[in-house]
Amino acid sequence: MDKVAIVILNWNGRKMLQQYLPSVLEHSSKEAVVYVADNASSDDSIAFLEKHHPDVRVLPLDRNWGFAEGYNKALRQVEAKYFVLLNSDIEVTPHWLTPIVAFMDNHPDVAACQPKLLSLTNREYFEYAGAAGGFIDSLGYPFCRGRVFDTVEKDNGQYDEPMQVMWATGACLVIRANDYFMAGGLDAEFFAHNEEIDLCWRLNIMGKKVFCLPESHVYHLGGGTLPKGNPKKTFLNFRNNLTMLYKNLPEKDLRRVMRWRRFLDYLAAFETLVVNGNWADCKAIFQARRAFKKWKPRFKDERQRIQSFREQGNSYAAVERIPMAIVWQYHFRRRRTFEQLPI
Repeated sequence: MDKVAIVILNWNGRKMLQQYLPSVLEHSSKEAVVYVADNASSDDSIAFLEKHHPDVRVLPLDRNWGFAEGYNKALRQVEAKYFVLLNSDIEVTPHWLTPIVAFMDNHPDVAACQPKLLSLTNREYFEYAGAAGGFIDSLGYPFCRGRVFDTVEKDNGQYDEPMQVMWATGACLVIRANDYFMAGGLDAEFFAHNEEIDLCWRLNIMGKKVFCLPESHVYHLGGGTLPKGNPKKTFLNFRNNLTMLYKNLPEKDLRRVMRWRRFLDYLAAFETLVVNGNWADCKAIFQARRAFKKWKPRFKDERQRIQSFREQGNSYAAVERIPMAIVWQYHFRRRRTFEQLPI
């Protein structure tokens, strides 16, 4: 069994592999075995790997299973102590894995970690998809150290201390294999978006810890599959976020939070249409709410399973929701950075 397995999920990403895989191999191959799991690409991704990187282990999948189930199926074929879920558009840096693996070796209660995530196109700034570790507010809206809604901060070292967080980015997620499978892996129904937050929430409920270790840093291009502003991305984000809340919220908060979210989601749709003139995204929000209502019964058993972890009393060390409304803080109190938030 390998100690560390880096698994890059690919779908028609030959150009990404050509550009970013060399940095992964250069700076990681001494510490980890590198895999590429291919979601039935129709381009020449596999041929490229066979010709130019024959040492990379290819895990061919029979169709495009999406991010969540693609990883589930790939990781079942890998034997390692630690999995690294790494996006194909990540450029890593020298010795980036060393502090993370050492930290997890010395802290068995830590199930998952992420490095500091910086922008590949503007290297002095954090990257939207994870920055320096993530949280969610009382209503389930995600935000990060270094990124709140659309405000992305410059990295001035303000978040260079290791910190226990609620969720770690799926763009570069280091997780114990045992904890990954014990928590149930990524939710295949999500396809993509919010799946790593959902997984980390389950880990927290189980009493496990999630950390960001800024001593390690990588650069992320972002938006390689579905760019920001794509209606499909809007649909997945809203539908999956609601589903995550339904699965993971404690019973005492479920109805109240869902009532608030119904109001705020329709307000967001109104703003998208009236203020931004974006009918496609407005329609996507309505479609997402309808889709959630339709498939909600399918998650009843999963909700009961997750809530049973709460009943076991293991979540004393958890970081779950931050008791504030990020919408209020950001739009009305004008608190646009993590340091300004009442945390």
